[in-house]
Amino acid sequence: MPELPEVETVRRGLEPFMEGGAIQKAVINRPNLRFPFPDQFVERLEGQQILSVGRRAKYLIVDLASGEVLVMHLGMSGSYRIELAEGVSAPGLFHHPRSDAQKHDHVMISVNGPHGRANVIYNDPRRFGYMDLVARSEMETHKHFAGVGVEPTGNSLDGALISKLFAGKSAPLKAALLDQRLIAGLGNIYVCEALWRARLSPERKATSITRKDGKATERTELLATSIREIIASAIEAGGSSLRDHKQTDGTMGYFQHTFNVYDQEGEACKAKGCSSVIKRIVQSGRSTFYCPTCQR
Repeated sequence: MPELPEVETVRRGLEPFMEGGAIQKAVINRPNLRFPFPDQFVERLEGQQILSVGRRAKYLIVDLASGEVLVMHLGMSGSYRIELAEGVSAPGLFHHPRSDAQKHDHVMISVNGPHGRANVIYNDPRRFGYMDLVARSEMETHKHFAGVGVEPTGNSLDGALISKLFAGKSAPLKAALLDQRLIAGLGNIYVCEALWRARLSPERKATSITRKDGKATERTELLATSIREIIASAIEAGGSSLRDHKQTDGTMGYFQHTFNVYDQEGEACKAKGCSSVIKRIVQSGRSTFYCPTCQR
């Protein structure tokens, strides 16, 4: 499943072609994706001005002048491509040839935007993604967003907040970081990488890095910094492009070429002065990669 950096790169790819534009036409090629489309989905989109293209956790959010928000989730294999009215795809170097994937084009939104008319096409072979229309005034309490934790991309995620969130939690540190009710958008890849940077074992109890008075500790400060930096670096690199993920222009992300631990089982640890090798364990059904020497 695409993680936060991948979703953010998709948002940045969509924004120039959609924000400030008007939806001229919407087409759905099937009655449902993971879930059925909302009632009168096409009618509620067509003619609407797009105020902004944003993101919350792993959701793409298109704010409409009607007062509704188009909420889009990529699921396991969802992706977007942008085709200009002239039939020319948005520019980009295609590192992997496109397969015969047009049969998986499920939604087309035609936008008359800042760069002229463009077709924004949602493609999803596995159909685990979904779309919804939500009243802007109900966003915070809606089932998609109620209880979703803090974003890991801003200064609000600091050592003190992690101390507060993890206080008293006996769950493994990795499990706590993957809990979307605490921190939104973190996934397996970047949690493994952030824990390596912070030199923290994924198996230690989350509460073990906190203080009883709730104040920041050296470990929580380092973890917060590591999370923010790893997410920022991944966004800058265009994501990781594992398996299905591509950016909206068809190019692949490059962050996977800088993995320190993820999918590096048996490889030498890259930490300076460390002679250990990366180990893989399974936690809650997911592979965890870490250095047993560096991470305590």
